[in-house]
This record gives sequence, structure tokens and C-alpha cells, in this order.
Amino acid sequence: MTSRCTHLEGMRPVTAGTEGCQECLALGDVWVHLRMCLSCGHVGCCDSSKNRHATKHFHASGHPIAASHEPGEAWAWCYVDRLMMELA
Repeated sequence: MTSRCTHLEGMRPVTAGTEGCQECLALGDVWVHLRMCLSCGHVGCCDSSKNRHATKHFHASGHPIAASHEPGEAWAWCYVDRLMMELA
């Protein structure tokens, strides 16, 4: 494991695709917290949610970084490097 994310070039300004977890909304399901992909804006539920759609999005797309999509939180997670980062 590295101490520095090697995937920052994949981050870009994105807009959330949905107000909640895209897949949970389609299923009529619930989530605990939300994460937004910093490559495409996909919003998925966190790993504490039963469906873990944010992680499933990473595995399906290869997009490496997701940020918290919760009010007042400014951090992101790199799935590949397994690192948490503070966002400005």
C-alpha cells in the first residue's frame, strides 16, 4: 500500500447524477451514507449500506476515487491505493 494516492489525475469536477443512491432509488431500497464517483458523478451507497453500490461501481467501472456525498464531509477514498484523502 502506498502512502500517497497515485490516481489523482482521474479526479475532475463532476455533478452528482442523482440525489440518492442511483441503484437503491431504482430498487426502492434504502442506504446509510452516499459516495460520489469523482470520475463520472455516479452516486452510490457506502459499504455500511446493505447493497454497497459505490464499491460495486468501482469494480464495474474501474473509476478509482469516490468522495463522501454527505453534507459537511470533505474527504475521498481511493479504492486502488486504499487511502483516505481530505478534500479542499
